[in-house]
Amino acid sequence: MEKIIVEGGRRLQGTVSVSGAKNAALPILVSALLAEGWSVYHNVPDLRDVRTIKRLLTDLGVQVNTQGSTVKVNAGTLKSHEAPYDLVKTMRASVLVLGPLLARLGRARVSLPGGCAIGARPINLHLKGLEQMGAHISLEHGYIDAEAPSLKGADIYLDTVTVTGTENLMMAAVLAQGVTILRNAAREPEVVALATALNQMGAHITGAGTPVVTITGVDTLKPTSVTIIPDRIEAGTFMLAAGVTHGHIKIIGTEPGHLAAVIHKVRQAGITVEQEPDGLRVVCEQTLSSVDVKTLPYPGFPTDMQAQFMVLMCLAPGLSVISETIFENRFIHVSELQRMGADIKVSGNTAVVQGGKPMTGAPVMATDLRASASLILAALAAEGTTEISRVYHIDRGYESIEQKLAQLGARLWRTRG
Repeated sequence: MEKIIVEGGRRLQGTVSVSGAKNAALPILVSALLAEGWSVYHNVPDLRDVRTIKRLLTDLGVQVNTQGSTVKVNAGTLKSHEAPYDLVKTMRASVLVLGPLLARLGRARVSLPGGCAIGARPINLHLKGLEQMGAHISLEHGYIDAEAPSLKGADIYLDTVTVTGTENLMMAAVLAQGVTILRNAAREPEVVALATALNQMGAHITGAGTPVVTITGVDTLKPTSVTIIPDRIEAGTFMLAAGVTHGHIKIIGTEPGHLAAVIHKVRQAGITVEQEPDGLRVVCEQTLSSVDVKTLPYPGFPTDMQAQFMVLMCLAPGLSVISETIFENRFIHVSELQRMGADIKVSGNTAVVQGGKPMTGAPVMATDLRASASLILAALAAEGTTEISRVYHIDRGYESIEQKLAQLGARLWRTRG
């Protein structure tokens, strides 16, 4: 099994480029199922999850060609309506094929999804919304079987904010008869990016980025060309890398507007963040300050940045409180940070961090994607050497993470053992 070895205590400085957003690339690649012909996608990151979704599309009979960061997809050859367990079990986002397959073929058979062990993420809202649109759905032998010869528009209220639920229902609705309204819809930039891509294909979607999204169904969609938006979570992680190493980093190719909540908290912690024409300059030259954080749906502080921000608070003198309101098991990285000397006490969905104590290198184990990033940040700040195992999680969401950190002056490498 691969490990990442990090020698800590080095100040990071220099320039780093942000890759395309995984959470935008996945639904946008899947949206190619809705039209015949070749769609072209630029700035697609080379990540484990992206490779999984490309294998799933290929398994459905779709043609997929990859040249560097450009991916071409032709769903004119779509021949299967089944997404098998072997692929879907590794990545929850695979369930995104449900809506497009149902809209395009009138039926879909999709394995119940897997993914990171960060808590229950039920897809009941996806299924409830599709049933309101006229789909007949049954769950048997670990599979979702859905049939709908003709989907019809519906007024759908989502009981909780769900990104993949909003995306799945939006893709189903673009080819439905009539008007679909999604209320309490997710507002993330990745949702807006998908709506923009669908509109370029000929869909009629308004309100993306607000709690109410309206989709007027059309008969057919056409292929398109899309550039994937930059990954805001990767950019935020590099911001915190500057903070935990008291570094000076220029992050190019990002969209600062997508990071408003993170930038606000990072500045509160005593880190300078300056917006420049091509990105962000992040400098940490003073003692860190403790800051309380509560994760919320966008535009609130993202749950995907909680573990990384916790590392920053471990280094900030004083007491900070971190509240996790999105996923119930997203403090499983705490025990690994404690092995490195962190003083963290967890009660329910709240973690209390007594910061300012030195962290030291230790053998640790990654438990999910963002926990992996937090351990790398902690290792960069720690005295001595840290050995991080189960790093396949990091490959799901961070492209060339070792190379990017190395070019900033970090000393780290990957090994087997």
